[in-house]
Amino acid sequence: MPDATTGDTGARRRACLLWAVAGLAYAIDLGTKLAVVAKLEGRTTVSVLGDWLVLRVQRNPGAAFGMGEATTIVFTLVAAAVAVVVVRYSRRLASTQWAIALGLLLGGTLGNLTDRLFRAPGDLQGAVVDFIAVRDFSVMNLADWAITCGCAVAVVLSFRSSPTTAGAGAPAPRS
Repeated sequence: MPDATTGDTGARRRACLLWAVAGLAYAIDLGTKLAVVAKLEGRTTVSVLGDWLVLRVQRNPGAAFGMGEATTIVFTLVAAAVAVVVVRYSRRLASTQWAIALGLLLGGTLGNLTDRLFRAPGDLQGAVVDFIAVRDFSVMNLADWAITCGCAVAVVLSFRSSPTTAGAGAPAPRS
């Protein structure tokens, strides 16, 4: 049972889970991008599942599907804002599911934000390293997958009226 001096141990555990999920997602994304750039950039594609799934390095200054290439700095600022909001929520999470969802979102956001900050051409406009090419769809990276999965879980939790933070209260009664 938590006491007044140590705070809510459940909230602390959920915050730790969020940070662990975010750290793992970030580390996997960063590691795969470093390996792919070192081993595959400038080379032909590597088939994983025939021509349905291949590894092909591509630098993306825009958002999903290459949209908004001229507004890279906007994506950098949005990613930084998302990270700040998730960090602020991290201490007050109401459930383990929200900790996982926001951990995936934070880890993926930090993965792509790292590219925006430190990859060419620099000045908050770096191009994200994408390398997972799904036939007739898109070229992505693991940060994109973490963001997508985190958002999908958050949508499901929202539809279930699961409060994001402790003290958020019960959902409003339906008329």
